[in-house]
Amino acid sequence: MLKRIHINQHIIRRNAKTGERKPVITCKTYKTNDYAHEVEIDGPCKIIYNPDKPLPCGAKVWIETDAPIKTWHTNSNYDDITNKERYCKSSNVRPDQMH
Repeated sequence: MLKRIHINQHIIRRNAKTGERKPVITCKTYKTNDYAHEVEIDGPCKIIYNPDKPLPCGAKVWIETDAPIKTWHTNSNYDDITNKERYCKSSNVRPDQMH
């Protein structure tokens, strides 16, 4: 299944204003739209820059892949990502347990 991954600049700006740390990476398929703090692509991918034909969301640069991906999310708000537990959306285990 084709996945398109891009960075949501609106959330980056909101995080900067409010101090929040909401996830800014968007992973889209034809049926889902997931947000993450980290994404791992397990296979080939292609980076596309197309300012003349952006995605419907407005993104002009994105990654496309048919490979499996893993998305990680941190627990709620945090000040330092290195000191918080992270969980993989698809398997609900810590990333250090997956390698």
